[in-house]
Amino acid sequence: MDLAILAAARFSISQPFAGGMEVHTHVLAEGLVARGHRVTVLAAGGVGRFHVRPMIPVEFAASPKARRDVTAGPADAVAEHHSYLEAIVHLATAGHDLVHLNAVHHLPFACAGLLPSVVTATLHSPPTPWLESALAISKVRGNAPHLASVSAANAASWGDVTVDRVIGNGVDLHVWRPGPGGDGAAWTGRIVAEKAPHLAIDACRAAGISLRLMGPVHDVDYFATQIRPRLGAGINYLGHGDVADVVALVGSSAVALVTPSWEEPFGLVVPEALACGTPVAGFHRGTLPDLLDVDTGVLAPADDVDALAAALLQAATLDRRTCRARAEVRFSAEVMVDAYEAWFEELVGP
Repeated sequence: MDLAILAAARFSISQPFAGGMEVHTHVLAEGLVARGHRVTVLAAGGVGRFHVRPMIPVEFAASPKARRDVTAGPADAVAEHHSYLEAIVHLATAGHDLVHLNAVHHLPFACAGLLPSVVTATLHSPPTPWLESALAISKVRGNAPHLASVSAANAASWGDVTVDRVIGNGVDLHVWRPGPGGDGAAWTGRIVAEKAPHLAIDACRAAGISLRLMGPVHDVDYFATQIRPRLGAGINYLGHGDVADVVALVGSSAVALVTPSWEEPFGLVVPEALACGTPVAGFHRGTLPDLLDVDTGVLAPADDVDALAAALLQAATLDRRTCRARAEVRFSAEVMVDAYEAWFEELVGP
């Protein structure tokens, strides 16, 4: 098949990855190429065996009169909008068999009816007003995207929206290898309020265990007010590392902390930790209860720091080989790519 994946306009599909969606795009594209399909990824950039068509935001400076409009969005949001619009215009004549939307921006969903290709999409987030309205528009215009969700819980959150498939995220088990473990805890991911790493810090303080954090700072104000003041005395932020750095960190830790303060649609850091043989302690929220079992993780009530402190001490005693085995059975990249490939072939036909 000749496939296109429309991904992030702002982030490159290369290391160090900006977040789980960029990892997902990379793993999916590489897996499909390995099976003989032609894959073009539209994103801010990327490195892989797939072809990359860069989505370069249009440089534009609004006039002083236009900037007086109090309803206007930030300049980067305008640039992102036009970048997706240009990508849709390109895809309308590119001749791909199938276009897969792997982004959370509403515009590609609303414009799916303009594409002659089969259109699919993965729902990586709970409902938003923009995405709900875009899906409604696509139904009216025709050629509405066939939808997958990363988890059953996230699919259910969309209510009456029809989700065709639930396809969980997978990790490359050749890259995410078991580590020796260690004495401290690890927290990895985007440094943003909805991931709540400050609660991971507080729980480690309460449990008397050290913590190393790694990930891109997407919310500078949150980092400055909630993370930086909590650093020191066994709590260290290691910056934004590539995959090898994250594997080394998680694999050399006794436990991985996952602390969402929202209904986490999937939580790729969970299978990544398990693949490293590292048990997980986290909040009972979103998809985490489905990703873990009693042999691979311990969950505390949402936002309960004291309970999380107890959970991480308990999780650190779990068997690392059992954690790795769960990753091999449920979260391999091969299982994920199998599911997408079968879905795409079913829709494209002979």
